[in-house]
Amino acid sequence: MTPSLRLPAWWTMLAMGLVAVMLSLHLLLGEVPLSQWASAVASPQGVQQAIFAYGTLPRIAVSIGAGAALGLAGVVFQQVLRNPLAEPTTLGTSAGAQLALAAATLYAPSVLDLGREWIALAGAAAATALVFAASWRNTVSPLTLLMAGLIVSLFCGAFGGVLSLLHRDRLESVFIWSTGSLVQDDWSEVAYLLPRLVVAMVAAGLLVRPLSVLGLEDVGARSLGLSLRSVRLLALGVAVSLSAFVVSAVGVIGFIGLAAPALTRLSGMRRFRDQLLWSPVMGATLLWLADQLVQLLGTVMPEVPTGTATALLGAPLLLWMLPRLKEASVPPQAPEREDTHRSANPWHLLVGAVLLLPLLTWLALDFGESLHGWHWATGQELARLLPWRWPRVLAALAAGGMLAAAGNLMQRLSGNALASPEVLGISSGASLGFILLLFIVPFPDQPMQVIAAAGGAFVTLLTMLALGRKSAFSPERMLLAGIALATVFSALASLLMASGDPRMRMLQSWMAGSTYQVTGQAAVIAAAIAIAILAVVPLTGRWLAILPLGETASRELGLDIAWSRLALLLLASILTAAATLIVGPLSFVGLMAPHMARMAGLQRPLSQLAGAVVLGALIMLLADWLGRNLLFPYQIPAGLLAAFIGAPYFLWLMRRQTA
Repeated sequence: MTPSLRLPAWWTMLAMGLVAVMLSLHLLLGEVPLSQWASAVASPQGVQQAIFAYGTLPRIAVSIGAGAALGLAGVVFQQVLRNPLAEPTTLGTSAGAQLALAAATLYAPSVLDLGREWIALAGAAAATALVFAASWRNTVSPLTLLMAGLIVSLFCGAFGGVLSLLHRDRLESVFIWSTGSLVQDDWSEVAYLLPRLVVAMVAAGLLVRPLSVLGLEDVGARSLGLSLRSVRLLALGVAVSLSAFVVSAVGVIGFIGLAAPALTRLSGMRRFRDQLLWSPVMGATLLWLADQLVQLLGTVMPEVPTGTATALLGAPLLLWMLPRLKEASVPPQAPEREDTHRSANPWHLLVGAVLLLPLLTWLALDFGESLHGWHWATGQELARLLPWRWPRVLAALAAGGMLAAAGNLMQRLSGNALASPEVLGISSGASLGFILLLFIVPFPDQPMQVIAAAGGAFVTLLTMLALGRKSAFSPERMLLAGIALATVFSALASLLMASGDPRMRMLQSWMAGSTYQVTGQAAVIAAAIAIAILAVVPLTGRWLAILPLGETASRELGLDIAWSRLALLLLASILTAAATLIVGPLSFVGLMAPHMARMAGLQRPLSQLAGAVVLGALIMLLADWLGRNLLFPYQIPAGLLAAFIGAPYFLWLMRRQTA
């Protein structure tokens, strides 16, 4: 780093610390005069002094301690993995700890007596191990590791969403806490975090020399007699433990572990020894400042959990840092491997899937669980059930087909078999457009909802293309940028949910992907949109066949690249928007269906598109039927149930491509 960049970075760090101190003084003096501080801490009298002694002061201390722990965990993760974007949130560590605590609260509360840190540590370790398992053969690639980590985070979030829907009353306080709330009512969390932070800092200090050597290439480290596996396991144990301790104390605080080491390096700290010392200081300053700003904004609006605010600021930081990854650290994309078990007659499979569609539709309409157990509905019972079942069945079929078609278009357009509306953030953009519409128009009709959602999806697609152009449309970078955008939109949605508006509470089940509230009119409109758009898509067959060949070949074949891309983007946006309004922003059908069609041997653009649409409709119909019956009388949203299958499927595809 040049000297000209070091001075502003140092001044920025000092300025942040000064602002945090000033805001804290403003808050403290507003509660208790300076002359009464000592007596208020020693023996608080009255409500204001009690808030000062047991609420405000512990909250400041916890924000400093948690920020220091996350800063230390982030710098250790980044050094061990040689990955400047690694931190507890991007590696799925925090999400795993959060899910483990929620599950233990529900199903094994007695285990909490052993200590919440052990449960959080087990969840964090399991999530981190899953990330490494998915990307082990390509762990030298920062992007592969981060994609796996963020997908694991999405999967844990989907699992937590199901638990929240099924046990809303029992878990409401747990999930409010787990969003990263630093609200305190005594000094117990400070007493919990402080000794663990000190032990972790001592352990990290003892590993300074081996971790510094670990920054070299593996061959160089081994030549110096370093046991790479032992050092990595010890260091990762320290970082994972710190992450779990913070989650068990205050919930998920995102991106502090990413920002603190990055800003420390910008301040001119090139040696790992210096980064290890100053990253915790930077993390403490960042979280302290963020929490004070949250409390300041809380005077004019409902207070947002600090973890949501840091995620809202951290995801743009991730997007800003992404182009600055060294190209040498990212291995070239291997060509897609041909499927070895390909059907000799793929059209037979397509015909079979088409014939299976009416059979499963009949099953979903007629067979299910009720108070009398599993049975076929007939006569008057079927007549009473059909008005409730057919809208959901039709909506699931339409949504699955549209998401599959959108995923197929995006994979052909980007040349990336891992692209889909969910992974690239398009579905999240559509849902955000819909949520913003509800704030502007109290009771929007169906066409307005589709237009707003399509606008959000289209803007997201344009943003993705703008980000992708800077990296020559590198598939890994586009995927990571898309997941980061999805994180931004999720944070924005959480921010809107925290506004207290009653319409936002009504959106919780919809965002989880439930067809429960789909009316007959909405189902017919969705089916009409699906039929109309899918009837137009085959006209783009020539574009879909030529565009994957590259810009030069496309121009030589007389294709208007700008117009064809714009048309395909519009089609994908409308398909995604209409489907997202039915099944929410996370289902992974747009990823699974095109790839399953390709694995079945449907390679040509139109045949693959047809196969993907049929398979997507089948997947979503089956997910909706299972969601209605598996936990009867409770229901699992179809989108979340599909996500349970889709997230592991994505990780399997990643491992398969890096094999």
